[in-house]
Amino acid sequence: MAKAVLIVVILGAALVALTLWRASAREAAAMQSHPPEGQLLDVNGVQVHAVITGQGPDVVLIHGASGNTRDMTFRLAPALADRYRVIVFDRPGLGYTDRINTTGASLTEQADLLVAAARQLGADRPIVMGQSYGGGVALAWALNHPEMLSALVPVSAVSNPWDTPLDTYYSVLSSWWGKRFVTPLITAFVPKAVVNNAVDEVFAPQSAPDGYNAHLGAGLTLRRISMRANADQRANLKSEIVAQYQRYGDISVPTEIVHGTADTTVGLSLHSEKLVRQIPGAVLTRLEGIGHMPHQVASEDIVAAIDRAAARAGLR
Repeated sequence: MAKAVLIVVILGAALVALTLWRASAREAAAMQSHPPEGQLLDVNGVQVHAVITGQGPDVVLIHGASGNTRDMTFRLAPALADRYRVIVFDRPGLGYTDRINTTGASLTEQADLLVAAARQLGADRPIVMGQSYGGGVALAWALNHPEMLSALVPVSAVSNPWDTPLDTYYSVLSSWWGKRFVTPLITAFVPKAVVNNAVDEVFAPQSAPDGYNAHLGAGLTLRRISMRANADQRANLKSEIVAQYQRYGDISVPTEIVHGTADTTVGLSLHSEKLVRQIPGAVLTRLEGIGHMPHQVASEDIVAAIDRAAARAGLR
């Protein structure tokens, strides 16, 4: 009996050692193949990764859950850079921006950090575009720093409360045991095919553009620190939306909302069709047949929305 227990302990220790070694190796490989695209700012002691391109009025782009700057630099930022100074940030814990706590940076905390980073770059009143979860951060920016933006462009943005519970994936990964045991296993062993399938599900009914997966660098998202930060942020999101959605009537900057009619990740009727009635003067553009990623598959429509927001703000 004692011998059997000893064998189990040795095998368990070997599995732990293999998992930690392989997770570290995959994280190092991801950072080597996809290093920071831009500059690393020190914002009140927090490292913030910012990619800056183009010239003209300032536009800040904020990525969604499980993303990083590369989600915005693949297609949208280059499409804007001929007439705007485009600033793309990694949100806290994702990409190369530091995690600012171990409980999940709130929408408000993330907005506070990115406002300070934008100010450090001389972007005092940018147009702020946020996609999906990033749309919630953009809304928090407008609510809590109304003097620090000139216009708002929520794209496929989470904005209003929903009834469904947190899905199993995030429930597990945000739990004590999930963070310590499941997350390292995913980092170490998840096959590339599983990651590609997950990306395809987010893009449905469209497909990810050629080259998108390679540009994004999913390995950055699969690092343990990023998975834990992302899971905590996602687990806290519903309560944070409940806390802020009744204040949307206070937003006074020009607001151009864009949402695909085929979005099953962040539903149009539950979110943007309510949001357009909550923000005075807001305009909603519905993209027929488009899913959750219009900034990739219909980027010209997002550029047009930003142009309209700039014009309404007197920037063009």
